[in-house]
Parts: sequence; C-alpha cells; structure tokens
Amino acid sequence: MTRQVVLDTETTGLESSEGHRIIEVGAIELKDRRLTGRRFHRYLNPDREIDAAAIEVHGITNAMLADKPHFADIAAELLAFIEGAELLIHNAAFDAGFLNAELARARAQGCVLPVAAIEECCTIQDTLRLARTLHPGQKNSLDALCRRYSIDNSQRVVHGALLDAEILTDVYLAMTGGQMAMFGEEAAVTGAAIATAATTAEGLVCERGEPLVIMPSAEELAAHEACLETLDKKSGGRCLWRLLG
Repeated sequence: MTRQVVLDTETTGLESSEGHRIIEVGAIELKDRRLTGRRFHRYLNPDREIDAAAIEVHGITNAMLADKPHFADIAAELLAFIEGAELLIHNAAFDAGFLNAELARARAQGCVLPVAAIEECCTIQDTLRLARTLHPGQKNSLDALCRRYSIDNSQRVVHGALLDAEILTDVYLAMTGGQMAMFGEEAAVTGAAIATAATTAEGLVCERGEPLVIMPSAEELAAHEACLETLDKKSGGRCLWRLLG
C-alpha cells in the first residue's frame, strides 16, 4: 500500500536562514491515491514578528498566534504523522528547508526527536518539479495548475497551509491520474462490467489451453478510437497507443 502525505506550510517570511519561522503546517494523508480522512493541522507561535508582506499573502497575524503552541511542542507528533510516507510538496525546497530549520532549533532547545531532518523519516516528491516536467515552459504555480486542470480554488482568497494542501491533493491526482482522471471512475466501472460480461456470456466456451478471442464490433472500435483521440489531446500528442501503433 502506497502512503503519501500532501504537505504545506505558511511562514513569517521567505528565508529560514534569516530566522523566519513556520506559523502554520497542514498535511493530508493518501493511501493508494485515496483520501483516508487523516489530517494534521496546527497554527504555531513563531516568537517573532511576521513580515507585512507575508501577512498580505496568508492573512495570519501575531495576535492570532499568541496562544498557539511552539513548533517544538508539536514536532514529535508531526514526525509521527509523516513517518514512512512520500511527502508531496509544491516547491519542496522551501517547505523542507523551513521544517529542517525548525527541527534543528527544537533539538538545540533540548527537544528529543527521532530524526534531525525530515528526509530521514520519509521521501519527498516536489510537485512543482513534476508539473514543470509535464508542462515545460508554462506557468506551474498552484493557481495556474488549478486553471489547467479545472480545479475549483475559489476559496483561496489568501494562502493557507491546510487549504493549499487540499488543493494540491486535487492537482496531484489530476496530474498523475491517467485515464481515471480523464474519463472518471464511471468509465473504469463500465470497462470492468464489459470485461466481466464478455467472459461470462452464454456460449463463450474456451477449450482448455486455447485462448478465447472476442473480436470487437464496429461500435466498440469507434468508441476505442474516440478514447485514443481524447488521450492524445490530454497528453499533448504522447498517447503510447498512437506512437507505437
């Protein structure tokens, strides 16, 4: 079973090397590409002022965080949530850099943690790098990908770690969904029903050792060609059936 965790953070500023801190972390669990319902979401007290430019992005103020826990208070719980998973992060270097800086700070303060860096307990896939591979030369921000894949992000008036993790989950599944994403689950169910009907239909008897060959009808051939046409358009001319046919 493949376990993935879609993760995002919000911060006080752009550079962890300048002492900027994480103020929100949101994570969503997937197993075999399906939502499990498990989530991790915390707001954090950064013990420093939030840059005005950052507040314009995420709308989180110091007053909102005054009574929130510090990163060291939730570090062990976060590590337990992501342990053994593949982390999916958009622009992973940014979030991973901040997370590792926070882990280093917590350990320096005497917090006992099982790892010194998140890479020691999980793998990381940068969905921004994936998007650039799939769509070279195009805009691949989260908002741009939502437009490209017709994903509703109307609630994203400002950034938020959990909201962005939810949106990234939809984007990632759309980017990597193949035929399921193109035609939906109904098509997969219909295909399975057709296959079952073909193998159980009355009169289709296969002698032992002899393969049973069922020739497609003209309607089935036309439907197959229509599917190939859709695949070719969706993949930008990279449909393998066409390339190898």
